[in-house]
Amino acid sequence: MELHEDLFRHEAGRMTAALTRLFGMQNLALAEDVVQDAFCRALELWPRRGVPPNPAAWLMTTARNRALDVIRQQRTASTFAPEIARLLDSEWTAAALVDEAFTPALIRDELLRMIFACCHPDLPESAQIALVLNILCGFGAPEIAAAFLERRSAIEKRITRGKKVLASTSRLTDLRAGDLAPRLAAVHRTLYLLFNEGYHGSSSRGVVRAQLCEEAIRLVTLLGEHEATAVPATFALGALMLLHAARLPARLDAAGDLIALWDQDRQRWDRDRIAQGRALLDRSASGTALSSYHVEAAIAAVHVGAASVAATDWRAIVELYDQLMVIAPSPVVALNRAVSLAERDGPPAGIAALQELDGDDRLAAYPFFPAARGELESRLGRTEAAARYFEEALRLARNDGERRFLERKLERLRS
Repeated sequence: MELHEDLFRHEAGRMTAALTRLFGMQNLALAEDVVQDAFCRALELWPRRGVPPNPAAWLMTTARNRALDVIRQQRTASTFAPEIARLLDSEWTAAALVDEAFTPALIRDELLRMIFACCHPDLPESAQIALVLNILCGFGAPEIAAAFLERRSAIEKRITRGKKVLASTSRLTDLRAGDLAPRLAAVHRTLYLLFNEGYHGSSSRGVVRAQLCEEAIRLVTLLGEHEATAVPATFALGALMLLHAARLPARLDAAGDLIALWDQDRQRWDRDRIAQGRALLDRSASGTALSSYHVEAAIAAVHVGAASVAATDWRAIVELYDQLMVIAPSPVVALNRAVSLAERDGPPAGIAALQELDGDDRLAAYPFFPAARGELESRLGRTEAAARYFEEALRLARNDGERRFLERKLERLRS
């Protein structure tokens, strides 16, 4: 049922974070069992009694009661979180402590701790993302495997290993101390990759997975609400996500196929999100640091500020890409710069910039590299060359949406 799935996405991480505060990171599996019990109880009762007026509160209360049962049954407070083990020894203090753990302010703090715990420096980036999706966003191993085109068994191993690393953590991250700063860059990077996976989906399931984007926005918003992590780079990352997400309603057609920026109905862009993104971009300018997120958000702001492709300030965009190539160079950034250069100076300039990327192995499987060349060859009237590049892109398409998008390009070229 969709209602239950959405609730799981939003509440599983919150409940796990609250329970981990009580049980300790070493008992993460126990915390997840309690969360699972609460959802099973809901699935058992709601079809018969109806969904309660506040399903999230009902789940929280159920998890709270179950947590208290676990503490009473085990009576081995020494195995719980060392910071609070003494208080769990007493029935009176244990009940008060459990109540406190499920207050909104503490849940917010615990969610933040969990994000930083998942981005443990001993774990590779891929494992960090898998843990964030699994523990904080409620995604199962099959869904994560589908999202990243990997085998389910590989994701399961990655999650299992990651949780073992978390279980070996001697203490929870202290939000008031200097624990956060060293990991904040990794947290930003993880959320950035999570958003990109949704926005530029490489999955065979679809070209866009808005749910991943929404989860990334939810978590970066959480970072922006806490004084320890409300830094310019956090606001810049939030601005980048919101300004891109504002274009999602116009990015797919009714069949779920990709619509290029050049063909999008800009009236369908989400104006509220554009305003929110711009406000965050303003807040990100409060310091002296300039991150790649600042520059990418600035590029996105130029795009959403233009009434049409023709009215876009391509000079500013090329200059921003030049800046990005200094801060965070990558073949995809270079590809985007080449496309922008073609808009500013004409297709030959774009083609020359693309030719500099020929032979880069990192673009070998990226369909939009040959597609960009095909588009520029097409504008120069070199139909046969354009068709060859679009056919190459078609061979590299990663899902049906991309495939149909490129097939339409070829059909138009040949008509």
